[in-house]
This record gives sequence, C-alpha cells and structure tokens, in this order.
Amino acid sequence: MAHTPRPVFSFSVHSKIVIIGQAPGAIVHDSGVPWNDKSGENLRKWMGVVDGVFYDSSKVAIVPMGFCYPGKGKSGDLPPRKECAPLWHDQILDEIIAPELTLLIGKYAQDYYLKEKSKKNLTETVLHFEEYLPKYFVLPHPSPRNNIWQAKNRWFGKDVLPKLNRSIDEILN
Repeated sequence: MAHTPRPVFSFSVHSKIVIIGQAPGAIVHDSGVPWNDKSGENLRKWMGVVDGVFYDSSKVAIVPMGFCYPGKGKSGDLPPRKECAPLWHDQILDEIIAPELTLLIGKYAQDYYLKEKSKKNLTETVLHFEEYLPKYFVLPHPSPRNNIWQAKNRWFGKDVLPKLNRSIDEILN
C-alpha cells in the first residue's frame, strides 16, 4: 500500500551531532517524530542521552537516508528511497555550521558516506569503527531485531558503546 509522503527529519544550523540512519519506520511515519520507536529508545541508550537532548536540534540533527517511510517488504521495511540522500543531504549538511560528529547508522548510510572505505560487511565496518573517527562513528541499526547480532558480537557493547558515550559526552558537555 502506498503511503502519503511525510518527511521526518530535524536539524539546526547549530547541530553538533548528525545522525544519518535509514528511513523512518511505520511508527515514526504515523507520529512524525524521528526515532520515536524501540530503535530510537535503543539509540538514545547507546548514545547515553535523554529525550530532551536527543530531540534538541541545536544538539542533534536527524537526517535519514530516506526521509519518508518506504513501506513494508518481505523481511522488514523496504530500503530507503535512493533519490533522497543525493537530492537533500548536501543542502541540509551545508546549513549546519560546525557538526562535530556524524553517526552513520546501518549499511545504507555507511556505504553512501564511506564508499570504498566501507569494509566487506557491516560487522567488519563497525569492528573497525576507530578508522572513521573523528568525523564518522559507524553503528549497526539499533532495532531490537539486531539483538542476535549484538549477542554474537559482544565486543560492540564492551568496546564500541563506551567510546560512543565518551564522544557524545565530550561534544555535548
């Protein structure tokens, strides 16, 4: 079923952290509030921030690869629409004066921004997250569907998330 376009994003010229994820899911499409679902709860936990900080556009910009809900596929949501990032990202990111860190969440964002620097798969890219710092911090999607991935890759919670928390804390405090 086709959905009425409802772009969901948020930014300010003063945003310090830019979050580039996939595309809004059905819950976010309905609410119009970015990351207003279980994935968003996980992401805020990973970042170590409360809702008031996360939704303060002077601190956090939310610029997905696809701005509208792409619809349901066989095994989850469809991929983000391909035309959104090339059409809008440069225009939006050029408005942000001095972002200090960009979170690239998921393979679509990582492949688009890292290009040939992306590793052979998401796990390898995230495992080598420090190679992309200080500009980019690469993360898997925080969907509860990725709990199995996290259980198989315990290093993520042990090594990556503490570094993410420190980076976010240094920027925002």
